[in-house]
Amino acid sequence: MPINVEDYYPRATFDKMKAFADQKETPFVVIDRQIISQAYDDLHAGFPFAKVYYAVKANPAVEIIDLLKDKGSNFDIASIYELDKVMGRGVGPERISYGNTIKKARDVRYFFEKGVRLFATDSEADLRNIAKAAPGSKVYVRILTEGSTSADWPLSRKFGCNLDMALDLLILAKQLGLVPYGLSFHVGSQQRDIDVWDAAIAKVKVIFERLKEEDGIELKMINLGGGFPANYITRTNSLETYAEEIIRFLKEDFGDELPEIILEPGRSLIANAGMLVSEVVLISRKSRTAVERWVYIDVGLFGGLIETLGEAIKFPIWTEKKGEMEEVVIAGPTCDSADIMYENHKYCLPLNLSSGDRLYWLSTGAYTTSYSAVEFNGFPPLKAYYL
Repeated sequence: MPINVEDYYPRATFDKMKAFADQKETPFVVIDRQIISQAYDDLHAGFPFAKVYYAVKANPAVEIIDLLKDKGSNFDIASIYELDKVMGRGVGPERISYGNTIKKARDVRYFFEKGVRLFATDSEADLRNIAKAAPGSKVYVRILTEGSTSADWPLSRKFGCNLDMALDLLILAKQLGLVPYGLSFHVGSQQRDIDVWDAAIAKVKVIFERLKEEDGIELKMINLGGGFPANYITRTNSLETYAEEIIRFLKEDFGDELPEIILEPGRSLIANAGMLVSEVVLISRKSRTAVERWVYIDVGLFGGLIETLGEAIKFPIWTEKKGEMEEVVIAGPTCDSADIMYENHKYCLPLNLSSGDRLYWLSTGAYTTSYSAVEFNGFPPLKAYYL
């Protein structure tokens, strides 16, 4: 079925974005900041007691950093380069968390010297680096979670540790002169199964109780991570439903006296604000009897659409062309056979689509510009415009 743009944007917003886009040469992404502003307000309304730490990796544009800074957001930072960019926009260190558990000791020291005092960890080696390079800082331990198979973009295995290790690390943190502050988890990006938060919060509750009863350590904070949904082809529950259920889980385990709650949204804040615009370069068939067309466009896996890897994220694609539809394979322009966005999941595009026509990829505000290759085949990074 053809995409209905009004399932993704108000008609006036789409018309404004398209009118702007039609004056520009492809490929590029155009992002409406008002949508981001509303998404932030909606998240704050759903979780009025929580602190929002925007995951800068999702889109590090200064236009977005400035907008969220002015709205009161904090920032989840993954590297010294993100730190310099965010602090260069006037964000104070008290609004920053070093959320990457994989970091050099000298980078920890750099954050500490800049005034940052909140660090994530999930291993003894990293914790000892923090104790040496950032003495007295607050640390929170990231735990492993189950349920990643129900997320479009899983984040399991590489990050986090099991419960016993989390206990050991928080006890060691106190011995090393750090502040054992809390726990974090991430249930996977674009997580569809809300019950996964229930299981993760239950694990957190066990650690809170054991540390208090057995070691006299009172944790103060739970970082619920991200995972909240963007609006792609496969629909999800509303953010309001996520908030209601997650708050219910929290209160079932912690009662009315909740610890400090942190959220780390990336995708859910900015994905719906973006529209990536591409041009059809070539349409071909692989044989005289082939039943499907190959549609090659001027942006691909290496130019901003890396999240189509494994066809994980299925973006809505809209075109002005109308008429009879046919299944297609959609591929990028580079000299790499991996540069195919959709082959197994059957997208349909009009039979009268031709070279020079435009495809509008909706909900592409997140992980497009920041994942774009620098110069593969000489193609420049994906351009971006902010309305």
